[in-house]
Amino acid sequence: EAGQDARQAQLAAWGVPLAADPAAAAREAAGILIEINDPAQHLRWFEQVATLGKPVFIDKPLADTVKAGAAIAALARQNGLRVASSSPLRSDAALQRACAQLPRPAQAWVYGPLGQAPAGSSIVWYGVHAVEMLQRAMGIGAVAATARRDAGGVVVHVDYTDRRRGVVELNEGAWIYGGTLRDAKAVAPFAVDSGALYTAQLREIERFLRGGEPPATLDDALEVLAILDAAERSAQTGRTEPVYR
Repeated sequence: EAGQDARQAQLAAWGVPLAADPAAAAREAAGILIEINDPAQHLRWFEQVATLGKPVFIDKPLADTVKAGAAIAALARQNGLRVASSSPLRSDAALQRACAQLPRPAQAWVYGPLGQAPAGSSIVWYGVHAVEMLQRAMGIGAVAATARRDAGGVVVHVDYTDRRRGVVELNEGAWIYGGTLRDAKAVAPFAVDSGALYTAQLREIERFLRGGEPPATLDDALEVLAILDAAERSAQTGRTEPVYR
């Protein structure tokens, strides 16, 4: 609560209207951003704004489970809402250049941090950033994930339908992001500029709220969530787990 009080005081100082009721807060807004850190709360809050007719951006990941993510998608379709969800890592300029160079890589290796989640799965809370980069590069089509824990974190091997491969390296205590895309003829490495991430993402969110393309589609967000879910199950069971949608 102390942290929330400080945020509210800053918003008030900037002249941002505050309201305790979601409908009242959204009444004069062009769109809605659900910026709750805990993904387990996303479905509950989305249900409160789904009938307001406003475009909605949901902070990453879309939800904490595939079931909750599917419920958000179904509710969005039922109400004809434009809904998007993504990590700011997806908006990184270096990643975008690598994807333009290799729009359909045979292999993608990405890395990012693994912190300790205050609730739920740390792979879901923190792995979402690296998995967003993987999904941006590889597109939709993951079928299975195998996660292995070691002294440095978790490494996730992701299988795709067309014999392609993704590797997600989640490292404890290393708060840097990047990766490499490859095919038989070319390689496209990239290192993320973390200082520019939120600026780039907010520009994409603004375009989306004004009627433009979203930074990621709901199908993209569901794919990311499905990979994270499979990775968490694999880390628990020690087996290769299917990617459910």
